[in-house]
Amino acid sequence: MGFENWIDRQIREATERGEFSNLPGEGKPVDLGRPGDDEWWIRRKLEKEDLRGAMPTSLALRREKQDIQQTLADVRGIEAAREIIADLNDRIRDANVRQTERVPIFTRELDVEEVLAEWMRRRGLS
Repeated sequence: MGFENWIDRQIREATERGEFSNLPGEGKPVDLGRPGDDEWWIRRKLEKEDLRGAMPTSLALRREKQDIQQTLADVRGIEAAREIIADLNDRIRDANVRQTERVPIFTRELDVEEVLAEWMRRRGLS
């Protein structure tokens, strides 16, 4: 065997001791995200760790908007549902006005009646 530097020796010895055996994902290809997506690892970490608080405000609001029916799933009354939607719309309006991110990202407000109609349909009330 030729020259072995310190790092290579450490890796070889750890492998011989079995320290790299039975790790999650062993024998599977490494998922490096979509081609051209340089920030794939950030998105994966946010999803895996549910780090919504670490998201920029505009993206967090978009996620909240996307999940509105899930948020409303356990809400009993139409007025409570309407208040939740109105609160989200208020925060969207505020974020659109303040625009604290480097690149402005505007989020369209929810159509209250449209969201309520879908909520009622899902509950079997329409």
